[in-house]
Amino acid sequence: MERLAPAKVNLGLSLLGRRPDGYHELHTLFAQVSVGDLVRLEPTPGGVEFRGRYGKRNLVYRAATAYLEAAGWPGGVRVELEKRLPEAAGLGGGSSDAAAVLLLLKDLYPAPVDLFALARSLGADVPFFLLGGVAEARGVGEVLRPLEAPRVPVVLFYGGPRLPTPRVYAEVKPHDYGGPLNVEVILNALPGGEPPYWNSLEGPAFRLQPELKKVKERMQALGLRGVLMSGSGSSFFGLASSLEEAQEAAKALRPLGWARAGWLG
Repeated sequence: MERLAPAKVNLGLSLLGRRPDGYHELHTLFAQVSVGDLVRLEPTPGGVEFRGRYGKRNLVYRAATAYLEAAGWPGGVRVELEKRLPEAAGLGGGSSDAAAVLLLLKDLYPAPVDLFALARSLGADVPFFLLGGVAEARGVGEVLRPLEAPRVPVVLFYGGPRLPTPRVYAEVKPHDYGGPLNVEVILNALPGGEPPYWNSLEGPAFRLQPELKKVKERMQALGLRGVLMSGSGSSFFGLASSLEEAQEAAKALRPLGWARAGWLG
Protein backbone atom coordinates (compact mmCIF):
# COMPACT_ATOMS: atom_id res chain seq x y z
CA MET A 1 0.00 0.00 0.00
CA GLU A 2 1.33 3.42 -0.94
CA ARG A 3 0.18 6.98 -0.35
CA LEU A 4 1.48 10.47 -1.14
CA ALA A 5 2.13 12.51 1.98
CA PRO A 6 1.68 16.01 0.51
CA ALA A 7 3.43 19.18 1.56
CA LYS A 8 1.44 22.11 2.93
CA VAL A 9 1.90 25.85 2.83
CA ASN A 10 0.30 28.53 4.97
CA LEU A 11 -1.78 30.98 2.94
CA GLY A 12 -1.18 33.53 5.64
CA LEU A 13 -0.31 32.93 9.27
CA SER A 14 -1.31 35.48 11.87
CA LEU A 15 -0.28 35.26 15.50
CA LEU A 16 -3.14 36.76 17.49
CA GLY A 17 -1.46 36.66 20.91
CA ARG A 18 -0.04 34.41 23.58
CA ARG A 19 -2.32 31.96 25.40
CA PRO A 20 -2.27 31.26 29.15
CA ASP A 21 -0.67 27.86 28.41
CA GLY A 22 2.31 29.59 26.77
CA TYR A 23 1.40 28.68 23.19
CA HIS A 24 0.45 31.26 20.58
CA GLU A 25 -3.12 31.68 19.36
CA LEU A 26 -3.00 31.66 15.58
CA HIS A 27 -5.19 32.09 12.52
CA THR A 28 -3.98 30.46 9.33
CA LEU A 29 -5.04 28.87 6.08
CA PHE A 30 -3.49 25.47 5.40
CA ALA A 31 -3.27 24.38 1.77
CA GLN A 32 -1.83 21.10 0.58
CA VAL A 33 0.44 20.95 -2.46
CA SER A 34 0.64 18.12 -5.01
CA VAL A 35 4.25 17.25 -4.13
CA GLY A 36 5.37 15.31 -1.09
CA ASP A 37 6.88 12.22 0.48
CA LEU A 38 5.84 8.65 -0.32
CA VAL A 39 4.71 6.32 2.49
CA ARG A 40 4.51 2.56 1.88
CA LEU A 41 3.03 -0.03 4.25
CA GLU A 42 3.26 -3.81 4.25
CA PRO A 43 1.38 -6.03 6.75
CA THR A 44 3.44 -8.20 9.09
CA PRO A 45 2.46 -10.71 11.80
CA GLY A 46 3.09 -8.23 14.59
CA GLY A 47 4.89 -5.11 15.77
CA VAL A 48 6.03 -2.03 13.89
CA GLU A 49 9.10 -2.15 11.66
CA PHE A 50 10.52 1.18 10.57
CA ARG A 51 14.06 1.91 9.51
CA GLY A 52 14.31 5.64 9.25
CA ARG A 53 15.80 8.70 10.79
CA TYR A 54 15.09 9.21 14.50
CA GLY A 55 13.84 5.62 14.89
CA LYS A 56 11.07 5.29 17.46
CA ARG A 57 10.93 9.06 17.90
CA ASN A 58 9.90 9.52 14.26
CA LEU A 59 6.26 10.56 13.84
CA VAL A 60 5.81 7.73 11.34
CA TYR A 61 6.70 5.10 13.96
CA ARG A 62 4.65 6.87 16.64
CA ALA A 63 1.59 7.11 14.34
CA ALA A 64 1.76 3.42 13.41
CA THR A 65 2.14 2.36 17.04
CA ALA A 66 -0.69 4.65 18.20
CA TYR A 67 -3.13 3.30 15.61
CA LEU A 68 -2.33 -0.37 16.16
CA GLU A 69 -2.60 0.04 19.94
CA ALA A 70 -5.98 1.78 19.58
CA ALA A 71 -7.14 -0.95 17.19
CA GLY A 72 -6.11 -3.73 19.59
CA TRP A 73 -3.07 -4.88 17.58
CA PRO A 74 -4.92 -6.73 14.76
CA GLY A 75 -1.53 -7.27 13.11
CA GLY A 76 1.78 -5.57 12.50
CA VAL A 77 3.21 -3.36 9.80
CA ARG A 78 6.42 -2.56 8.00
CA VAL A 79 6.69 1.13 7.08
CA GLU A 80 8.91 2.53 4.35
CA LEU A 81 9.29 6.28 3.99
CA GLU A 82 10.66 7.86 0.84
CA LYS A 83 11.58 11.42 1.81
CA ARG A 84 11.16 13.92 -0.99
CA LEU A 85 10.51 17.03 1.08
CA PRO A 86 13.22 18.89 2.98
CA GLU A 87 13.05 18.36 6.73
CA ALA A 88 12.21 21.09 9.23
CA ALA A 89 11.41 23.53 6.43
CA GLY A 90 7.87 24.65 7.30
CA LEU A 91 6.21 22.32 4.76
CA GLY A 92 4.71 19.89 7.28
CA GLY A 93 6.48 16.82 5.97
CA GLY A 94 6.65 14.91 9.25
CA SER A 95 3.03 15.66 10.12
CA SER A 96 1.90 14.66 6.63
CA ASP A 97 3.85 11.39 6.86
CA ALA A 98 2.12 10.60 10.16
CA ALA A 99 -1.34 11.33 8.74
CA ALA A 100 -0.61 9.15 5.70
CA VAL A 101 0.28 6.26 8.01
CA LEU A 102 -2.98 6.67 9.95
CA LEU A 103 -5.05 6.70 6.75
CA LEU A 104 -3.27 3.68 5.29
CA LEU A 105 -3.62 1.69 8.50
CA LYS A 106 -7.32 2.53 8.63
CA ASP A 107 -7.62 0.80 5.25
CA LEU A 108 -5.30 -2.06 6.15
CA TYR A 109 -6.79 -2.82 9.58
CA PRO A 110 -10.28 -1.23 9.75
CA ALA A 111 -11.32 -0.48 13.33
CA PRO A 112 -13.51 2.05 15.18
CA VAL A 113 -10.54 4.30 15.91
CA ASP A 114 -10.85 8.10 16.22
CA LEU A 115 -8.18 9.17 13.75
CA PHE A 116 -8.50 12.86 14.62
CA ALA A 117 -7.92 12.18 18.32
CA LEU A 118 -4.79 10.21 17.43
CA ALA A 119 -3.69 12.96 15.03
CA ARG A 120 -4.06 15.66 17.69
CA SER A 121 -1.93 13.59 20.08
CA LEU A 122 0.84 13.46 17.47
CA GLY A 123 1.04 17.15 16.61
CA ALA A 124 -0.96 20.30 15.88
CA ASP A 125 -0.56 20.04 12.07
CA VAL A 126 -1.38 16.33 11.75
CA PRO A 127 -5.22 16.70 11.82
CA PHE A 128 -5.14 18.97 8.76
CA PHE A 129 -3.46 16.28 6.67
CA LEU A 130 -6.34 13.90 7.41
CA LEU A 131 -8.59 16.44 5.66
CA GLY A 132 -6.26 17.69 2.93
CA GLY A 133 -7.29 20.38 0.47
CA VAL A 134 -7.58 23.82 2.06
CA ALA A 135 -8.69 24.53 5.61
CA GLU A 136 -8.89 27.45 7.98
CA ALA A 137 -7.17 26.75 11.28
CA ARG A 138 -7.37 28.42 14.68
CA GLY A 139 -6.15 27.68 18.18
CA VAL A 140 -2.67 26.21 17.78
CA GLY A 141 -3.77 24.81 14.41
CA GLU A 142 -6.06 22.05 15.64
CA VAL A 143 -9.44 23.81 15.16
CA LEU A 144 -10.14 23.23 11.48
CA ARG A 145 -12.78 24.35 8.97
CA PRO A 146 -12.54 22.80 5.47
CA LEU A 147 -12.87 25.28 2.61
CA GLU A 148 -13.35 25.22 -1.13
CA ALA A 149 -10.52 26.88 -3.03
CA PRO A 150 -9.34 27.06 -6.65
CA ARG A 151 -6.39 24.94 -7.81
CA VAL A 152 -3.47 27.27 -8.47
CA PRO A 153 0.05 26.53 -9.78
CA VAL A 154 2.62 27.05 -7.03
CA VAL A 155 6.39 26.95 -6.60
CA LEU A 156 8.05 25.70 -3.40
CA PHE A 157 11.63 26.65 -2.59
CA TYR A 158 13.96 25.75 0.25
CA GLY A 159 17.52 26.93 0.25
CA GLY A 160 18.22 26.91 3.97
CA PRO A 161 19.33 27.82 6.53
CA ARG A 162 17.31 25.59 8.85
CA LEU A 163 15.46 27.49 11.53
CA PRO A 164 14.23 25.51 14.55
CA THR A 165 10.58 26.37 15.23
CA PRO A 166 11.12 27.10 18.97
CA ARG A 167 13.86 29.56 18.09
CA VAL A 168 11.62 31.45 15.65
CA TYR A 169 8.75 31.66 18.17
CA ALA A 170 11.18 32.81 20.87
CA GLU A 171 12.09 35.75 18.62
CA VAL A 172 8.47 36.94 18.31
CA LYS A 173 7.98 40.53 19.52
CA PRO A 174 4.71 42.34 20.34
CA HIS A 175 4.79 44.18 17.00
CA ASP A 176 4.79 40.84 15.14
CA TYR A 177 1.23 40.05 16.23
CA GLY A 178 -1.60 40.66 13.77
CA GLY A 179 -5.35 40.44 13.45
CA PRO A 180 -7.47 37.72 11.83
CA LEU A 181 -6.92 36.93 8.16
CA ASN A 182 -9.57 37.92 5.61
CA VAL A 183 -10.20 34.38 4.41
CA GLU A 184 -12.69 35.12 1.63
CA VAL A 185 -10.58 37.87 0.07
CA ILE A 186 -7.46 35.69 0.18
CA LEU A 187 -9.16 32.76 -1.55
CA ASN A 188 -10.70 34.99 -4.22
CA ALA A 189 -7.29 36.51 -5.02
CA LEU A 190 -5.46 33.20 -5.48
CA PRO A 191 -6.13 32.64 -9.22
CA GLY A 192 -4.73 35.93 -10.49
CA GLY A 193 -4.33 38.55 -7.81
CA GLU A 194 -1.99 39.40 -4.96
CA PRO A 195 -3.54 37.76 -1.87
CA PRO A 196 -3.57 40.12 1.14
CA TYR A 197 -1.97 37.65 3.50
CA TRP A 198 1.05 37.81 5.76
CA ASN A 199 3.07 35.52 7.99
CA SER A 200 3.71 36.84 11.50
CA LEU A 201 6.79 34.62 11.72
CA GLU A 202 8.53 36.17 8.72
CA GLY A 203 9.76 39.14 10.74
CA PRO A 204 11.31 36.97 13.47
CA ALA A 205 12.84 34.63 10.84
CA PHE A 206 14.29 37.57 8.88
CA ARG A 207 15.81 39.02 12.05
CA LEU A 208 17.46 35.67 12.80
CA GLN A 209 18.59 35.07 9.21
CA PRO A 210 18.56 38.31 7.15
CA GLU A 211 19.51 36.43 3.96
CA LEU A 212 16.01 34.91 3.90
CA LYS A 213 14.61 38.27 2.80
CA LYS A 214 16.79 38.01 -0.32
CA VAL A 215 15.24 34.60 -1.06
CA LYS A 216 11.79 36.20 -1.08
CA GLU A 217 12.98 39.02 -3.33
CA ARG A 218 14.57 36.54 -5.74
CA MET A 219 11.28 34.65 -6.12
CA GLN A 220 9.38 37.90 -6.64
CA ALA A 221 11.88 38.88 -9.34
CA LEU A 222 10.93 35.69 -11.22
CA GLY A 223 7.38 37.02 -11.50
CA LEU A 224 5.82 34.83 -8.82
CA ARG A 225 2.85 36.32 -6.95
CA GLY A 226 2.12 36.28 -3.25
CA VAL A 227 5.56 35.04 -2.25
CA LEU A 228 5.48 34.14 1.44
CA MET A 229 7.41 32.07 3.95
CA SER A 230 5.54 28.92 4.96
CA GLY A 231 5.05 28.16 8.63
CA SER A 232 8.10 28.98 10.74
CA GLY A 233 10.35 28.66 7.69
CA SER A 234 12.54 28.58 6.03
CA SER A 235 10.71 27.43 2.89
CA PHE A 236 8.91 29.92 0.66
CA PHE A 237 6.14 29.54 -1.88
CA GLY A 238 4.95 31.68 -4.77
CA LEU A 239 1.91 31.54 -7.03
CA ALA A 240 2.16 31.28 -10.81
CA SER A 241 -0.26 31.93 -13.68
CA SER A 242 0.30 28.50 -15.25
CA LEU A 243 2.00 25.22 -14.44
CA GLU A 244 4.52 25.93 -17.20
CA GLU A 245 5.41 29.26 -15.57
CA ALA A 246 5.77 27.49 -12.21
CA GLN A 247 8.03 24.85 -13.73
CA GLU A 248 10.26 27.50 -15.31
CA ALA A 249 10.57 29.36 -12.01
CA ALA A 250 11.39 26.13 -10.17
CA LYS A 251 14.05 25.34 -12.79
CA ALA A 252 15.61 28.77 -12.27
CA LEU A 253 15.67 28.30 -8.49
CA ARG A 254 16.99 24.73 -8.45
CA PRO A 255 20.70 25.66 -8.62
CA LEU A 256 20.17 27.55 -5.34
CA GLY A 257 18.40 24.80 -3.40
CA TRP A 258 15.40 22.48 -3.39
CA ALA A 259 12.62 23.71 -5.70
CA ARG A 260 9.43 22.07 -6.98
CA ALA A 261 6.40 23.12 -8.99
CA GLY A 262 2.94 21.74 -8.34
CA TRP A 263 -0.70 22.51 -7.67
CA LEU A 264 -2.07 24.24 -4.61
CA GLY A 265 -5.22 22.86 -3.02
